[in-house]
Amino acid sequence: MGMFLYHFLWTLAMVFLAPVFGLFCIGSIARRHRSDGVARVAERLGCCFPDTPPTKGGIWVHALSVGEVISALPLVDRLSEVFPGKEIVFTATAAAGLAMARQKLDGRIRIVFPMPVDAWWCVRRVVNFVNPSVFILVETDIWPALQTCLSRRGIRSILVNGRVSPRTFRSYQKAAFLVRKLFEPLYLCLMQSDLDRDRLLKIGVEKDKVLTVGNIKFDREVAPMGDEERQEWIEALGLEAAGGPAEKRSHYVWVAGSTHPGEEEILLDVFKRLRLSYPLFRLVLAPRDTTRSGDIATIARERGLRAVLRTQIAKEGVECKGERAKGRAHIQLPAPSSQSTLPHSPSGKRNSCDVLVLDTMGELGRIYGLGRVCFVGGSLVPIGGHNLLEPASFGIPVIFGPHTHNFVSMAMALLEAEGGRRVQNGDDLYAALKDFLEDDHMRRRAGENARAFVESNRGALERVVRHIKGCMGECSAWGTGLRDL
Repeated sequence: MGMFLYHFLWTLAMVFLAPVFGLFCIGSIARRHRSDGVARVAERLGCCFPDTPPTKGGIWVHALSVGEVISALPLVDRLSEVFPGKEIVFTATAAAGLAMARQKLDGRIRIVFPMPVDAWWCVRRVVNFVNPSVFILVETDIWPALQTCLSRRGIRSILVNGRVSPRTFRSYQKAAFLVRKLFEPLYLCLMQSDLDRDRLLKIGVEKDKVLTVGNIKFDREVAPMGDEERQEWIEALGLEAAGGPAEKRSHYVWVAGSTHPGEEEILLDVFKRLRLSYPLFRLVLAPRDTTRSGDIATIARERGLRAVLRTQIAKEGVECKGERAKGRAHIQLPAPSSQSTLPHSPSGKRNSCDVLVLDTMGELGRIYGLGRVCFVGGSLVPIGGHNLLEPASFGIPVIFGPHTHNFVSMAMALLEAEGGRRVQNGDDLYAALKDFLEDDHMRRRAGENARAFVESNRGALERVVRHIKGCMGECSAWGTGLRDL
């Protein structure tokens, strides 16, 4: 009855919203080349797929957006190792997540495409196209029609790295009966923490299918950043500080990642205050939504700061020549603009900028390694925070605000490990940064604690893969090439 009502409401909504959707389609086509726009709309309706279908009985991995895609990367790599005979198909819902997936999985996965809308006529087509043996959902984005279709086909679905934020939990409690129905088709729910597990149990999800296995984000391999690579990045990004030895220049880089509206003004004001005492201080600011980067650069310039966008750096032929550790990315600068906005000295030599605003995808994870202290956004405003592990993995102290309800367990554990610091406002942030800049021993100790925190929590990935292996059945039932864990 519940699914009938869901499908009925979906159909009714589509009928009433057809004119609005039509305008959206026209706008989508108008913003791009016509053929590209039509293809994108068709993909979302489940009418357009990659030319060559995947091998039957493969593994389908789905992620909502950028954060979930990043979480899925180590899982995809491990599944490829354990199930070499299985083709992995990857889908994402949000456009930013899809772009990130295509960039990060290029050359590793053949088929990456957007998840269609959750209407039964769209879902049926995509399930027919992928035809997997198992569906793996990373963290969130549960859709009733898709889950029901998979269940009726006998395809098991596993929620991996599951989490339930306080806000989501409150919503679940208001409609506990419907939420239980939503989770019914799932074969397993592998949660990040006992708190996440308990929240599902409180709304009535079957106890036997909800397990705590840990957070697979801890298992992402991050190559250390050596002095040579750090200096090459700093020079390539225009963050050189005039004068002083190279090893001291990099000490003054602050990376603030995944920021949201309302945070950048606070960060820039704090940065400007600190520069009165630390004129060599440099800020790399990475908004969560890169379409806002130009506006943020303007805000910085209004404060008298020399700000430049990542794509405006006009430096040809720059490539990182440092260590080539496993997992290490090359520095790849965008094509130089016709007119650089970086300031120049009277001699014509380009000076460094005060603030670099990232307007590119996929670079923040490595650029965190440049910082001697980092701030993770979405936490000074009530967004819920973002991944604290990316800077912590480099052994860098992590500063974040009061709003970390999407990462409650992670934030508390990092604080207990003394690898991070929570601030309440701009004044707190200023004090925390000043402490780390004035006391290098304290900064190094906090960074070491942050790295140790990440290392001590590894292991969730192997537990997840064991459950997936068990879900897929005995090795002999799935052909050759399955390797033991």
